[in-house]
Amino acid sequence: MDIFLTCASGVRMPRILYGTAWKQSATERLVTLALQEGFRGIDTACQPRHYDEAGVGAGIAAALGRNLQRTDLYVQTKFTPASGQDPSRVPYDPSAPLAEQVTQSFAASLSNLRTDYLDCLFLHSPLASSEDTLQAWRAMESLVERGGVRQLGISNCYRLEQLRELCRSARIAPAVLQNRFYADTGYDVSLRAYCASEQIVYQSFWTLTANPQILADPTIESIGSTHARTPPQILFRYLMESGVVPLTGTRSREHMRDDLQIFEFELRQDERRAIDALLGG
Repeated sequence: MDIFLTCASGVRMPRILYGTAWKQSATERLVTLALQEGFRGIDTACQPRHYDEAGVGAGIAAALGRNLQRTDLYVQTKFTPASGQDPSRVPYDPSAPLAEQVTQSFAASLSNLRTDYLDCLFLHSPLASSEDTLQAWRAMESLVERGGVRQLGISNCYRLEQLRELCRSARIAPAVLQNRFYADTGYDVSLRAYCASEQIVYQSFWTLTANPQILADPTIESIGSTHARTPPQILFRYLMESGVVPLTGTRSREHMRDDLQIFEFELRQDERRAIDALLGG
């Protein structure tokens, strides 16, 4: 299986991404390391509370060279509404009209990431009303239409009707949904089915951290023993074969290498069915 998939928008996306939340001062070093180890997709956000977006840009710049160009990479970031920002470090004018907040955040992201385009811009979460969500989305659509963004996504959207409404109202439909992947939301079974029907790529975050009970399940351990792989590798491989793009935020070089080894084996149909049962599929 190729390391990349092609989104409905025509954008190539790696089947596993390196996530940069909560890395603080280690961000630059870890992003450089991830790229050196073979990751080709980076997830971040213009949200200083949880991300050092400038550190991501520095890490990418340090990794680029003769054998790695910006066009080899998939870089996605997010517009985070004011409600999700640290009030003392909002990266745009929170008193500006919403559309201008999106534009200012986008400009900050280009500067932080040292790039002239984004492969994907996410709305970090739906806003308080569907009207505000659509207003922010319209501003993001204009960035695509001007050529600065290649595709759009939405994150932390756990209500199927909310996603359907956005898809119905948008000029440029979301190409990606990125959600926390855990039992509390039933592993987004209905949302993932809708995404598959609409050619929306589903990305999972918190994939390992939120699921210790799945990783410790005898089914996963048995399948891991069969393939001589770790439980995280089995879960990541299962998700990849199911059309999900997982994020990994490991700080370990060894685990980065483990994560990229999921392209080296395949699960049998009965093994996939057994994991389906664990995740309510």
